[in-house]
Amino acid sequence: MSFRFHVAHSTPLGKIRSSSTHQQHHKHILAKRCGSTSSNSVSVKSRAGELDSVIMAGASSVRVAVAQMTSINDLAANFATSSRLVKLYLVYGLFNLFLEFVYPKEAASAGAKLLCLPENFSYVGDKDGDSLKVAETLDGPIMQGYCSLARWLFVPSSFLLAEKFSVSVQSPLLNNWTESSMWLSLGGFQEKGSDDAHLCNTHVLVDDAGNIRSTYRKMHLFDVDIPGGRSYKESSFTEAGKDIVAVDSPVGRLGPTVCYDLRFPELYQQLRFQHEAQVLLVPSAFTKVTGQAHWEILLRARAIETQCYVIAAAQAGKHNDKRESYGDSLIIDPWGTVIGRLPDRLSTGIAVADIDFSLIDSVRAKMPIAKHRKSIDFWKSASL
Repeated sequence: MSFRFHVAHSTPLGKIRSSSTHQQHHKHILAKRCGSTSSNSVSVKSRAGELDSVIMAGASSVRVAVAQMTSINDLAANFATSSRLVKLYLVYGLFNLFLEFVYPKEAASAGAKLLCLPENFSYVGDKDGDSLKVAETLDGPIMQGYCSLARWLFVPSSFLLAEKFSVSVQSPLLNNWTESSMWLSLGGFQEKGSDDAHLCNTHVLVDDAGNIRSTYRKMHLFDVDIPGGRSYKESSFTEAGKDIVAVDSPVGRLGPTVCYDLRFPELYQQLRFQHEAQVLLVPSAFTKVTGQAHWEILLRARAIETQCYVIAAAQAGKHNDKRESYGDSLIIDPWGTVIGRLPDRLSTGIAVADIDFSLIDSVRAKMPIAKHRKSIDFWKSASL
């Protein structure tokens, strides 16, 4: 069985710059296979026409990546897929570094500063209770293995890049890569709960040194009978979280959430207006039925009403005979425009886009909802 990975890159409308010296941009297709001891392979494609978008990032921009995958009830297989996604990011960084040789004044920085994996990235059981069997503390071997991916990314990659382009590891040509060492958004993870009958659905943020910087435990649990589908009772084996979390990062102030939280706008209002979030993270495993009906609309609504970027990593496709996820990982800007998306809603891969801090400021200044919104006290009195 082989896995095919795609990189799709897009950027906010109006940010692409034209250059008088490069009015006719070259169109490139990059296809590279990363070695593997198995038959699995990784390929990267930068589609024709996308070079225009790649050569654009301004000083106020920072790159992010959103992943899409199909997790199964096999911890090792899911870790292998996640590792390949990280390696795919590395190949994408190599491609961008090549652009810096060709267009040194116009090329974007070498890679993303944040890669987001979807809910249940490490495990999806055949039955709801199966996740309890693999639940661990955050210092256990499963989570620490994923933390090691962030540590692995930077150190060997510097030597790989140096060898690839025949330069010193200390060369200024690698400075952009150094600046682009990457955080991981891992959510939600099956964290061991307060007793053997429960776990926490935990969104873990890992920095570029492989350290856990913050955790958010999913508040809203998915107890739903899907029309024409199966019933879910997440609360039967999961403890609900109680704390809102926001954390500063290289891509701005992050507001981590998980999946079903998306249907409760008050959480996102709190993250924006009380916790000053700039980027909302929504790792998910939406069902096929609910995804078709509501996935993109809800994500765009959260972006518009909070004037934040939204990064939504999605599980995609059939996990087993009983469970199927909608897919369609997205990156959305504060105006509600989709700026990052894989060409195939069900494929395994990453999409890349840029967080533009000047756009956040512009949208918030021109539509000053923070000044116009009513306080909780106002609504209490108005409802009497």
